[in-house]
Amino acid sequence: LMFLTECPFFSSQQLQDNKVFLSMLNHVLSVDGFYFSTTYDLTHTLQRLANTSPEFQEMSLLERADPRFVWNGHLLREFAAQPEIHRFATPVMHGFITMHSCSINGKCFDWLLVSRRSCFRAGVRYYVRGIDSEGHAANFVETEQIVHYKGSKASFVQTRGSIPFFWSQRPNLKYKPKPQISKSVNHMDGFQRHFDSQIISYGKQMIVNLVNQKGSEKPLEQTFAKMVNSMANGMVRYIAFDFHKECSRMRWDRLQILMDQLAEQQDEFSYFLVDSDGKIVTQQEGIFRSNCMDCLDRTNVIQSLLARRSLQAQLQVNTSFLFNKLEEAFSWADNANACAKQYAGTGALKTDYTRTGKRTQWGLIMDGWNSLIRYYKNNFSDGFRQDAIDLFLGNYSVDEVEPASPLHVKKDWKFLALPIIMVVAFSMCIICLLMAGDTWTETLAYVLFWGSASFGTFAIILYNGKDFVDAPKLVQKEKMD
Repeated sequence: LMFLTECPFFSSQQLQDNKVFLSMLNHVLSVDGFYFSTTYDLTHTLQRLANTSPEFQEMSLLERADPRFVWNGHLLREFAAQPEIHRFATPVMHGFITMHSCSINGKCFDWLLVSRRSCFRAGVRYYVRGIDSEGHAANFVETEQIVHYKGSKASFVQTRGSIPFFWSQRPNLKYKPKPQISKSVNHMDGFQRHFDSQIISYGKQMIVNLVNQKGSEKPLEQTFAKMVNSMANGMVRYIAFDFHKECSRMRWDRLQILMDQLAEQQDEFSYFLVDSDGKIVTQQEGIFRSNCMDCLDRTNVIQSLLARRSLQAQLQVNTSFLFNKLEEAFSWADNANACAKQYAGTGALKTDYTRTGKRTQWGLIMDGWNSLIRYYKNNFSDGFRQDAIDLFLGNYSVDEVEPASPLHVKKDWKFLALPIIMVVAFSMCIICLLMAGDTWTETLAYVLFWGSASFGTFAIILYNGKDFVDAPKLVQKEKMD
């Protein structure tokens, strides 16, 4: 890359493009949440590692790593073809890891949380939704809660991922773009592939769908339920819970309704436990696959409640005592913030509840602030973020021979003209109000004229919203549908 910056054999345009590509790579690497280990396989859960063969244990970290969670896989492709240098190749995971040492009743244990983001169908909030043809879901994250106590290890795994059929929600300057379900593809093929791979990896599936059951989200919930019924797989169960309706007017105690519905299933799934002698005591027989629209805020709340319940079962202590003593150690809010920043560009919403178990007025204010930041980023900077991820993961490769770069997209005249007209008209409207004319009717006429011009231009911009947002340029494929 430094060579490209100084090489005389490239045109000035190519050198300028290279600076943009470098800034994209720097952007990806500046995001928190990259982890690696030279001695431990971070890409696998304790249960997967415990059920492997001796031959698997002898493999290099590169060979044995779960490809879903190796974010530098594209960068290591040359190493992968040469086994003799595998020891120099270290897989890098993206997500979140935290570790805490805790003590209850004089008994010390370590509590760990590991979230692994999938590099398949990776991207940003509004530009990557649903699944691809291989069944990979957008914003898929595997989260594992681990407890170490006197040599024994317990693990509880959950997953999250976008609603697994073909749908999109492209930004268009509106606060909440209307989701669109594709009508030109066979949804069941990708849907079936998604859950086939999920069952192979995790066993039984309990889908927890938290989207609204009215308004623009309603068709997604109805389609999801219909497809689960059509698939008719006894390994996959489905429950819908309208989070916003049930918890409206600060009635967050109603989350217990959902937890009561999931309790029996969670007891059946259990958790993975291996004793200090290395003997497997219990296996986790299935997982909860939670989702909302973004698989962030509502999902974080429910996953934190399921994780707490599992932790209580593992430690076998009084519930209220555990909540009081583990509040600082139970860092699910930190995990929620990390996952949200990587996908939506801001910290998570509703973290006052995941951090303290209570919903507060200050939490509502902070949610409003984060929502405003999300609106700006999703509309005016996420195209660059999506391109950066695609470049880093190898979804796009720079072609030295290709003279025309996809970075250069010619903007339509209205992209520049309409915002200028709107600003000028609005400014004139304010000036007319401040500098009154000879008569109030004259002033009113000027204000109405410029106000109408300003409002009309704004309406045109909003109607053509997709032309004014920052859209990805490098990859034009199904994620752009």
